Amino acid sequence: MFDAIASRYDLLNHLLSLGLDRRWRVRAVRELQLRDGADVLDLCTGTADLAIAAAGGDRPAATVVGIDFAAEMLRLGQKKLASRGETRIHLVRGDATRIPLPDASVDAVTIGFGIRNVQQPDVAAREIVRVLRPGGRLAVLEFGAPALPGLRGVYLFYFRRVLPLIGRLISRHNRAYSYLPASVAAFPSPDEFLRLLGDSGFSEARVVSLTLGIVYLFVAQK
Repeated sequence: MFDAIASRYDLLNHLLSLGLDRRWRVRAVRELQLRDGADVLDLCTGTADLAIAAAGGDRPAATVVGIDFAAEMLRLGQKKLASRGETRIHLVRGDATRIPLPDASVDAVTIGFGIRNVQQPDVAAREIVRVLRPGGRLAVLEFGAPALPGLRGVYLFYFRRVLPLIGRLISRHNRAYSYLPASVAAFPSPDEFLRLLGDSGFSEARVVSLTLGIVYLFVAQK
């Protein structure tokens, strides 16, 4: 499914989020508190937008490994990196539950709207703890819903009805953008996901509500 929508993936991310996806990624990277020359892992990297945000910007440069299952996503991500002359990011096809990196090999891990697509998020969380160095940090972006009753109703109508329609029209894929709200609905609550992180070995974990609750940012430290 992700290979099938890869060519329209970035366009739809920016369009359906009204451009807010860029701001969410910047905030996630800021929470990592990266030092100069840090080693970063971006899981479920897709077309590498979060990896790019982690590698540069207004902070010290970092080296990033981006891992994803979808070969076509990675191909387009590699094309994007080549067009930017980006050499600090390395894309690898792999499984979030079997991360192909040594123990204690990275300073930080990011996941942008991908953890709900991992069939065993608890296994992935334990793998993240394994590859993080002591004191390493994790930042996870995932969709939520506003808490305010009126706004919540409007947003859920958009998310469940309008967004899948736009997604189908632009991506020309009937299932992908119906899968999105279904997968968000099936994802654990913020409190449940924080417990999962704690049970997996993180010493600290908290959640930050972004854009009135449309997105949750989970931040944890090994």
